[in-house]
Amino acid sequence: MAFGFRSDRARDEEARRQVDAHVADSVAPGMRIAAAWSWRVLVVAGVVALVLFLVVQLRYIVVPLLVAMLLAALLVPFSNWLQRHRWPRWLAIAVSEVGILAILTGLIWLTVRTIISGYPALVDQTLLRWEDLKQFLLDSPLHLSADDINAWAEGFLESLRADTSALWSSALAFGSGLGHFLAGLLLVLFATLFILIDGRGIWNWIVRLFPRNARAALVGGGEAGWITLSTFVRVQVLVAFIDAVGIGLGAFILGLFYGGFPLVIPIAIVVFLGSFIPVVGAVVSGAIAVFVALVFMGPWQAFVMLLIVIGVQQLEGHVLQPFLVGNAVKIHPLAVVIVVAAGGFLAGIPGALFAVPLAATLNAIIGYIARGDWRTHPHPSVADVIPPTRGRTARDR
Repeated sequence: MAFGFRSDRARDEEARRQVDAHVADSVAPGMRIAAAWSWRVLVVAGVVALVLFLVVQLRYIVVPLLVAMLLAALLVPFSNWLQRHRWPRWLAIAVSEVGILAILTGLIWLTVRTIISGYPALVDQTLLRWEDLKQFLLDSPLHLSADDINAWAEGFLESLRADTSALWSSALAFGSGLGHFLAGLLLVLFATLFILIDGRGIWNWIVRLFPRNARAALVGGGEAGWITLSTFVRVQVLVAFIDAVGIGLGAFILGLFYGGFPLVIPIAIVVFLGSFIPVVGAVVSGAIAVFVALVFMGPWQAFVMLLIVIGVQQLEGHVLQPFLVGNAVKIHPLAVVIVVAAGGFLAGIPGALFAVPLAATLNAIIGYIARGDWRTHPHPSVADVIPPTRGRTARDR
């Protein structure tokens, strides 16, 4: 009986194998490949969706931590440089964090003070230019009426308010109240301080949460990503400074003053801060510079200001970005535009700000681990992660 039962079971298994083989043969190879890719894509999409959901739910923590990472990527090399020049470690860390706070506070205070001082003049001049524009349109061959002009202006202002509200909604979501803002600011300061004090120890603790066989790759990948992030932040500061100096110098040559009110200073600061948001920041800050020139000086000066802005942005796009930022980020310009657009769509201004450095860091980490460089270079250097443009091998290109 037992022998007969085993024989029946063997026949059933053989029949099932034959059916499975027949079904497999009846499915086209392309369909099998598509099915294999489909479930893997669904798994990856599910993981990405889960990560994005957690980021949105924890945005009060995630956004300050990302800001702290950017600040630390800028300050850690400076702090290490001070320590190499025999500064005490605690003093180098204190000077680094207090110095960046002083610089940012000074820029914000100077911008706000200058804008408040010149706001009444800006409003008066804007209204005056608007009346001039209305009169020009009424006298033009277009045969426009005052009602047509007013209707067009109301529609434009309504669309501008809608776009501005959508743009700022995500940016203000994590700081809608004074309590959220102060909590986020304190988290940024403490996180930056602890990264300066023991950043490598924090990363080693995170790595120990993973299986032992994966730790070597994670350590090297983390160091490759940190090198990329630090290089990107330093290069972006340099590019923002060059943009601000170029456009600010152009405004100074045009004599962009009004009643002793130095319009050059807020324009240069806005350009500097806006340059940290790729693509979008340059367009918005340049438009502000042209608008201020139009309001306070006239259309011809505004046209010259537009040429200056375009010239500086062309210098950035064709010289600075390819040779400086492009070498640090290693992402195609089209991919940068897509990443910034996706980040802005998903998270507003914070998304556009963090999109490129996050993509560059992940690209460096994934590329380092996928190439297997951690087997031969467990602790990558700058030359390993960002090789010079000249002398690259065919594999690097």
